[in-house]
Amino acid sequence: MRHQHLLSTHERQRFIIKTIGLSDYLPTWQAMKYFTQARTVQTHDEIWLLQHPPVFTQGIAGKDEHLLNNHGIDVIKTDRGGQITYHGPGQIVAYLLLDIRRLKLGVRELVRNMESAVIDLLKSYHIDASGRIEAPGVYVKNAKIASMGLKIKKSFCYHGIALNVDMDLTPFSYINPCGYQGLQVTQTKDLGIPDGLEILSNKLADQLQVKLLKG
Repeated sequence: MRHQHLLSTHERQRFIIKTIGLSDYLPTWQAMKYFTQARTVQTHDEIWLLQHPPVFTQGIAGKDEHLLNNHGIDVIKTDRGGQITYHGPGQIVAYLLLDIRRLKLGVRELVRNMESAVIDLLKSYHIDASGRIEAPGVYVKNAKIASMGLKIKKSFCYHGIALNVDMDLTPFSYINPCGYQGLQVTQTKDLGIPDGLEILSNKLADQLQVKLLKG
């Protein structure tokens, strides 16, 4: 497992970046919960970069009708916000295990900064993207390329953001993605971005640190 460190300009915070690889959803979720329960105000914030085997995850307020047919793919009801989404190989998942009080971030600002990290990453490849106030995530034209969900416990957060890179998008048609019927999804490969998972993972981590450590 590779570790990278980055100090903010004020040296008030350091993120630890962990590149994990392919990891089953359930033990990863349990590890996030354990990390959050065990951490103290001295614990360094971490970003975990990984992929999941095929799995649908349903947020704490998720409605069952948004799962149309799971076609044999596991469905896990989790404790993040949001509705149902799909994770699979070829998608970058960045889990943010942060002390948002120490970072001086409100929840809304945190979500906007997460979106901005993806938007700026895509902008570096000359792709115009945007967020939506009513439906958190990142969109290229009308297609969703990144989804997000968080769990806030006291001043700590976990879960994070998923960016579609080079994956089989078919399972998204088995659900109403994020609760929206007929929502189209896209990925970086289909937008002509030549770089793959490793490069884009590192660039996403860099952008997240720029946004979250800003100020």
